[in-house]
Amino acid sequence: MEPSRTSQIVAQIRAELDRPSTPLGDPKAQRELCSGMRPSRTARSWPSIAVRTRFFDEQVLMAIAAGLQQIVICGAGYDDRALRFRALGVRFFELDEPTTQGDKARRLRKMGASTDALMLIPVDFRRDDAAKLLRDSGHSAGRPTLFVCEGLLVYLDKHVVSRFLRGLRSVASPSSILAASLACRREGEDPDRVLAIANASRLTGRMEPWLTILSASECSGLFSKAGWVVDHTSEAGSGSSRLLLVTALPTSP
Repeated sequence: MEPSRTSQIVAQIRAELDRPSTPLGDPKAQRELCSGMRPSRTARSWPSIAVRTRFFDEQVLMAIAAGLQQIVICGAGYDDRALRFRALGVRFFELDEPTTQGDKARRLRKMGASTDALMLIPVDFRRDDAAKLLRDSGHSAGRPTLFVCEGLLVYLDKHVVSRFLRGLRSVASPSSILAASLACRREGEDPDRVLAIANASRLTGRMEPWLTILSASECSGLFSKAGWVVDHTSEAGSGSSRLLLVTALPTSP
């Protein structure tokens, strides 16, 4: 199995964006992580990736400013935030499939990057208990956490998304925050048709297909059933498949 090509493309696009960094962070980390990757022409993907990146960068920076010391990045791919937004006392936990994680670990070693505050956790999102893997890797459920699900949930079946979100809720303290991106369709549209159109238009649609595109109301219901109350949503893009950005808070036990 090869490392995720989609994750590489996203990282290459992100490496060209103008982004902030913390005083202790490395603003060149994304470019270095992308060194040697097969180039890809993905100009049409720029707008949504740029919007997504800005949103999640802001969520991480706000969490650090608020004193959260645990940041969990789910479906991390070649995310550079653990290096770009390095801060005293803040630990990053990154979950992704084993092949991509192995390639990223190799790249980090080649860069000579300090990973003392970074834990790479290989996971099969379809089968593994992500909450248990987090606990086993030193994540503390008693301390506030920012959970980041950027560009992940669309690749999972709906029942897997629900189980995964419940797992995150089980290790989320009351002051934790969940930030997620989803693909969203209009109310009443046929989900299979929307998925077929979306995957046909994607460069990696056949190799790494999207599996779940929900309406906004379905998204809200899915989060609620998993133990999260949606705090804020915003939409970007047009057409049948749009980008939905969500922040949610843990519901009371």
